[in-house]
Amino acid sequence: MKENILYDRKSLRSVLGKTANFKELAKDCVAFSNAECGVIDIGIEDKEDLPPDGQIIPEGLTTTIVNQIRSLTEAVTVTPEICKANNGAQYIKLHVKRNPNAVSATSSGRFFIRIGDSSVPVGPDDIARLFEDKSNKSWEITPTNYNWQDADKEKLNGLLQRIKTSDRVSASLKQKDTKELLDYFFLTEENDNLTNLGVLFIGTQQQRGRLLNAPVIQCIKYDQYGEKVNKWLWDDYTKNPAEMISELWETIPEWKESTEISDGMFRRNIPAYPEKVIRELAANALVHRQYTVKGDIFINIYPDHLEFKNPGRLPLGVTVENILHTTKKRNEHMANLFYVLHLMEREGSGYDMMYETLLANGKVVPKVTEGEDWVEVRIERNIISQEMIKVMDYADQKYACKQKQLICLGLITLHESVTGTQLIELLNLKDSKYLRSWLQPLIDKRLVIATGEKTKAKEYRVNDKILKDSQYRGRTSLKRIEDYRIRELIIEDLKIYKEASSVEIRTRIGNEIPAKKIWKQINKLIAEGKIIAKGENRWRKYALIESPQMSLFPKSEE
Repeated sequence: MKENILYDRKSLRSVLGKTANFKELAKDCVAFSNAECGVIDIGIEDKEDLPPDGQIIPEGLTTTIVNQIRSLTEAVTVTPEICKANNGAQYIKLHVKRNPNAVSATSSGRFFIRIGDSSVPVGPDDIARLFEDKSNKSWEITPTNYNWQDADKEKLNGLLQRIKTSDRVSASLKQKDTKELLDYFFLTEENDNLTNLGVLFIGTQQQRGRLLNAPVIQCIKYDQYGEKVNKWLWDDYTKNPAEMISELWETIPEWKESTEISDGMFRRNIPAYPEKVIRELAANALVHRQYTVKGDIFINIYPDHLEFKNPGRLPLGVTVENILHTTKKRNEHMANLFYVLHLMEREGSGYDMMYETLLANGKVVPKVTEGEDWVEVRIERNIISQEMIKVMDYADQKYACKQKQLICLGLITLHESVTGTQLIELLNLKDSKYLRSWLQPLIDKRLVIATGEKTKAKEYRVNDKILKDSQYRGRTSLKRIEDYRIRELIIEDLKIYKEASSVEIRTRIGNEIPAKKIWKQINKLIAEGKIIAKGENRWRKYALIESPQMSLFPKSEE
């Protein structure tokens, strides 16, 4: 199992003898406690799946670990157990509980949070956000004074019906009685009262309206001048979150608009805004908002794009750069219920789905912006590449690509030719190590070919055969030009113009060619003794060397 937001592993040496580092272990425990909880396997080396053969856990070590964690942390609860692996060796599985009420810290006063597979420190500016997230997590399960038997009977029966017919619910769970199901999904507490989450889903209009910061959605349409031309409002608290999403989709006419494109002998309608994307955005807005802060959910529709704007900032640890890869639950019980009801994708896969869907429709990926007290997701309406749709469809049908590979293929097709560094940036990955799982299957299937050296500057483009087989009819572009042709163009340009800067050369042979590619070939030609450079920085010019014995820039006479 790979290390992730819920799992870490450490060598037994980290808790034994002179190599013991309990402060590092305490840091990870604090991070898990402030996040979603976690498990630390102690006794398994990095990059290994099993503990060393014959490993035995010394007697009393688990007690030592618990005592050390207690002395080095605040508001952290851990439970160790000695386990036996398949090879018969022992290791310690340390369970770190999430503290739903208090912020955990080290005894030295430092705060940490789990992001991906790392425990990172929380800076002074983010400590307030950490406290806010903690208070928001307890909002869902906060009890009210309303008994569940006084809930809206129609909403209660409708919810139970959807749960019991869901393919995301186990058969044993479906056999539970009403109260057991309500308890399981944290809609009620043991004394029969509804929680805040319960009121949201099965409460009456009056009960829901009395909730602090119950969700309100405003959808506003603007014309090309920025003037309001229409408005839809959900502010009467008659709908629960699931009903709000359904009515939102059914009410707004812009969702049903589409653009007709040619598809061989037939015509095909591409939706202005795919239904899956709109429903996922609406679900995200409801699930991931901070219910401890005031503010409505705004959906702003413009002629060429729309915006979903939510009150509150992103959860601590999630940024606009890592949102495609980072899982962080703000309202975990609501997220679980939304998943069971097919209202959203599994936590952490919603943005993957939106990336894939939009690219498959020839559109750009979502753009996320975070302000001081809001988060905005922008979706473009217009198709920017009809030909990309053909490539994506062909690859999906012929090669059965997984979601990651389709996203990567779409981005390469969209940009025609990209370097490894550019792909890492487009996919918001940490480094080239993480790019492999996205890119390598495409190379193995010959959907994508690589050119150049084995570095981050290596370029990737869609195989010409795939473009031909998918009936790609994109415009001719110099982005895909081979290196040897760039060399020929540089030499031909210098034959005609004698002296030129790199900017002048690029302007004449093609601005579509990336500047770095031209620079690379110029430097190679200099190294091979075929051209010579004169001057420095912005004044540098290049010229051909006509023969090994003669330079176009002779030394000045003394």
